[in-house]
Order: sequence, then structure tokens, then C-alpha cells
Amino acid sequence: MTKILKYQGHIRNWKSLCNELETDCTLPREQREQEIILKAYEKWGHSMAEHLYGMFAFCIQTDSGLFALRDHFGTVPFYYYLTSDNKLLCGTTIREIMAENGFVKELNTDILQIYLSLTYVAGEDTFFKGVKKLMPGHWLEYKGGELTVERYWKPDFKPDYSKTVDDWADEIHNTIQQIMPEVLEDGETAESFLSGGVDSSYVLAMSDVKVTDSCGYDDERFDESPLARETAQILGRENNRCLITPEMYFDIVPYVMYNMEQPLGDASAIVFTIGCKSTAEHTKICFSGEGADEFFGGYNMYRNAQKYGDNLRNFYVGNTNIMKEDEKQRILKNYNPDVQLIDLVKYIYDETEELDPLTKMSDVDIQIWLEGDIYLNVNKMSRAVGLEIRMPLTDRRIFDIASRMPSEYKVNDITNKVAFRTAAAKVLPEEVAFRKKLGFIVPIRIWLADDRYNADVKAKFSGESAEKFFNVNEIQAIFNDYISGNSDNWRKIWTIYTFLVWYEEYFVKR
Repeated sequence: MTKILKYQGHIRNWKSLCNELETDCTLPREQREQEIILKAYEKWGHSMAEHLYGMFAFCIQTDSGLFALRDHFGTVPFYYYLTSDNKLLCGTTIREIMAENGFVKELNTDILQIYLSLTYVAGEDTFFKGVKKLMPGHWLEYKGGELTVERYWKPDFKPDYSKTVDDWADEIHNTIQQIMPEVLEDGETAESFLSGGVDSSYVLAMSDVKVTDSCGYDDERFDESPLARETAQILGRENNRCLITPEMYFDIVPYVMYNMEQPLGDASAIVFTIGCKSTAEHTKICFSGEGADEFFGGYNMYRNAQKYGDNLRNFYVGNTNIMKEDEKQRILKNYNPDVQLIDLVKYIYDETEELDPLTKMSDVDIQIWLEGDIYLNVNKMSRAVGLEIRMPLTDRRIFDIASRMPSEYKVNDITNKVAFRTAAAKVLPEEVAFRKKLGFIVPIRIWLADDRYNADVKAKFSGESAEKFFNVNEIQAIFNDYISGNSDNWRKIWTIYTFLVWYEEYFVKR
């Protein structure tokens, strides 16, 4: 007899699956979805994910062992660990594995080299030795003492040159119209995160959400919330603004690093957490617009893709790469020359050898950056505060359009996300749909230099934990260079700092 051991997610096409699998559609949502998963496994086995749309990770106990599966894009995390006596521990959090008999907590120091460049943990290994991620688009099976991990899906790009930009925009728009009713069920209410950008604005316009949530700062140079409020007014929705102060920002860092379970040097993750805490005070479900940038060419750096050409595979490892090998070798007490960043993405370049540079960059970000940074942040920090986030644009049907769309309809000399913005303009004013991408800007580059807020950063840089891993004089030189005016160093400082905060949460305090 099969039964669900672990499950987290939201299956969007549950109505059609209930009919096809003859399950009880009147059950409460989580119970209904678990029944769908069990019936889908019985009917389709290892290929069951082909029939599911949504966000999910789960583990099933079968007659012969365990079967676990993570969704195509990795929106929900899943981890596993083999004990010394060959028992498999697994779950959607690392802490639940740590609580099991047989787990031995050890630091995987090699990951620090990856982290210092990317600002997140990429690939299947984690900072906990022996704890591995089940990567997106993979399943695992454990039976007879044997562990098998297989990839069931990968991004597959086949450009279709027969369509116009308006054709692509129509397909995007029609598909989002199909998906939106699945994202929220009868009887559920939701709010929607809203920035000044097109993605969250488009999701809002395609929903019947009445209330939106934005973050802002006193410093107007970094504050997108007026644009969000303007968009909400245009669409006739309410807008809540959460004002982020530097005191709030620095105070919550240990909470974020503990609940993230892996250190994350993405400065926007702290703002996102504060925004989630504020939003959770008045709703339990919130929409968010992740996915479109990676699928449809949303980042400004994608406009340099053609210039990079074949050289991409020698340096492009994803959306961030802030520290080169020679600098890591200089600051780390134990540098392992066998741990090379580019090895993480070699398989992706091998798979995309015949494709254009923009598609290669996009594929790296879909498989590495989204899973390691964006979706991890969304999942961990929303769950920590009791908020469920649903991302309508992260959907295999949306990606299917992007996978067939030629790069010229994603990025041109004038703008990015060309076809996507054209689709959004069907329901948004052109000035919103074609607004220049600002990104999730955080004033941390200013705050870090302010003695009113950086006391803990300074203390960590000269503390015992720093002495354990770093040549302290070297990391303090990076900090001093930043204080002297090299503002580009803020990312390096923040990445080192967040690692030290995380390390003390898991290996010093506990």
C-alpha cells in the first residue's frame, strides 16, 4: 500500500486530474492533492510529473521502498541524506532531516567557494555534508538499499520562426487567461505583491485580487512603491506599503538565515521577508510574478548575449558572479582548486551547444539561479511567516511558449521581454507594460557604510567564525575599500556577512 510521507505544493490542474483519476474532488485541498499524487503514481509511475501542473515536492512510501519527486522548475525544495547505516532521510526542509536519528551535522566547506561567487548555493550539494538537493525535474527511488536519482525533464528549446510578435503575445495572453482560474480556488482569497515592474502588474491585471502589497524606503532613489501605488490605482485596486527601515533590515538577518536553512547573499531576500511578514497579517495567500524574466529575456544583461557569443561557456554561471577565483584563493584559509564554478553548468552548455547565446544564458538561469536563489527565497520565507505564495507565471505551459519563441522576440536593441510586454499591454497602459526594468533595489549599499547600522558586520568580520574560514586582514581590506568609496564591494561584504550569520545560527548557537 502506498502512502504520502512528505508533501508540499499546490496542483493547479486538480479538477481534470480528479476526473481522470476518479478521486474525491470534495476533499480539503491538501488531502485531495495527496490523493491525486498517489493515484497518479499508481497510474503513471515515474512519468507522473508529465501530467501535473503547479508547484510540488513529495515523497511516497511504496510497497518496495520510497519514491520522491520535485517539480520541473524546483519551486518547492526537497532534500535527502543517507545515514552511515544506509537509511534514507528526506524532506522539504533540512531541519526535519537534522532531527532524525542517524543524521550527523558536518559543514561542507567546499560549498563556501561556490557561495562566495554566486551568493547562493547552486547545484545538488548543500552546506551540510551529505545533505543533497533533489534537483528540479528529477525523481529519486530508494529500494533494496539502492538509491536511484533520475532526471525526468529539462528545458528544451526549439525556436519557431513562423510567428509574429503579435502572435506570440496572443499565445502568452491566452495561456495566462487559462492558468489564472487554476491558481486560486473557489472560496479562497488572495492578495498580490506589486512592484513597479511589468510582471507583477500583469499578474495583478489578470486577476480579480482587490488588495496589493508593496515595499518602500524613505530614500526615493530606491523606492519603487510610488510606481506600484500608481499601477494599483490605474487598475482600481488597493495598495498597502510596507516601509523598510535599516533597523528592521539588519535586525531580521539572523531570522532569515535560520529559516532559509542555507545562507543567501541576495540582499532583496531580507526585504522580501519583511514584506511577507507584513502581508501575512491580513492574508494567507499572495500572488507573485517570478519566472517571466528567465523565460522571456527580462534581465538587462541578456542584451549583451550576442556580444558574449561562444565565450559564454567560459564564464557565465548565472545571474550573479561577484568574486573570481584568485580573490577567493586570497581570502579563504582553505581553498580547494578542484572546486570550479564553471563545472556546475558544463552540462547545460553541452545540451545547448547549437543554440544562440541568449537561450544559453536563459537556460543557465532557469536551471541554476531560479532554483538556488529566487524560488528558495520565495518558499522558505513565505512559509516561515505562514504565507502561501503562488506564482502564475512559473508554469510549464508558459515556459512552453518561451521555449519556442525566437530570441529576437525576447530581447532587441530597444527593450527586453518584447513579446511578453506586448501581451501585458493588452490589459495594462503602455507606460506600465513597457516600463524599464528597475529590479528589486535595496539601499543596502548605502546602509552598509553607515556606522549606525554596520556594527554587527564589523564584529562578524573580526570574530572567531571569520577567523575559522577567512584571512581576516583580506576581508577587512575589502570592507575598508568599500568604506573608502568602492561601492561595488557591497555585494562581497554582504555575501561574507550572511554566511557568517548563517554559520553561527547552525554551528555555534545550536
